[in-house]
Amino acid sequence: MTSSTTDFLAIGRRVIRRESEALDLLADHLGDSFTKAVTTILGAQGRVIVCGMGKSGHIARKMAATFASTGTPAQFVHPGEASHGDLGMVTEGDVALVLSNSGETPELADIIAHTRRFGIPLIGVAGREGSTLLRQSDVAILLPPAQEACDTGIVPTTSTTMTLALGDALAIALMEHRQFTPEHFRVFHPGGKLGAKLATVRQLMHQDLPLVGLDTPMTEALLDMTQKGFGVVGVTDATGALAGIVTDGDLRRHMQGLLSLTAGQVMTRNPRTIGPEALATKAVGLMQDRKITSLFVVDPEGSGHAVGLIHIHDCLRAGVV
Repeated sequence: MTSSTTDFLAIGRRVIRRESEALDLLADHLGDSFTKAVTTILGAQGRVIVCGMGKSGHIARKMAATFASTGTPAQFVHPGEASHGDLGMVTEGDVALVLSNSGETPELADIIAHTRRFGIPLIGVAGREGSTLLRQSDVAILLPPAQEACDTGIVPTTSTTMTLALGDALAIALMEHRQFTPEHFRVFHPGGKLGAKLATVRQLMHQDLPLVGLDTPMTEALLDMTQKGFGVVGVTDATGALAGIVTDGDLRRHMQGLLSLTAGQVMTRNPRTIGPEALATKAVGLMQDRKITSLFVVDPEGSGHAVGLIHIHDCLRAGVV
């Protein structure tokens, strides 16, 4: 059949629908072994050692990366390398998660034997009931029978998709049990766009603040406003709490006799503020909504004291916007 007569779109849709149906089958098929796998991992004092060969190895690498980034220490160990010294990476206190569609992958023999010898919990994932891997496992997760995406049934496609989804399900179950938050996630993702979006206000804020008192003459307030370079100055009351803010707009509104006024007379009261632990993305949203360029950061304990200032330019430089 030539490319001119091949319906590539039909093939693509068939593959995706076949794999989608397999995922529905997997969701219905999950049972006690899934719950036992989660509790086994939660009970481990060490890491999750994820192992697989070939296509299963690629899935295992992704599983280990997802576990590690969501609060479950994990490491991929290649079964071939394990047989040549890397078995030393698998220690008591760890739990092994071994993947093999057939359950008979010969390269896995050494790592399976290692877990049995040293009493390391073994979670096996395979698509063949009664296979060596599942028989040797403390927790055996059997993938449901599902047709591979190719009509020949020989290319690992549907089976690897199910295994990948199973790994995500394990990771999210562990993550939610541990109440893993976006702030925790940021610790493991400090770089790139994701890290920037999860940066906190505290990380970006300035602490050398333009602050004056209510009775400060505007001649002095303007000087402080200019020297700090933020285009604003905060105004504090007798207790040191932030009572208001003077912006360029306030200066224009009080142009007549400005230099004869005090900061308290010119300021805008009850300015919009933010807490130091809020995400910088929230600060950007507030600034965009109010069409302002900076926010004072106030003490989260309720004193109302200003502890920092975040400017839209800080967020731009950090890649938050």
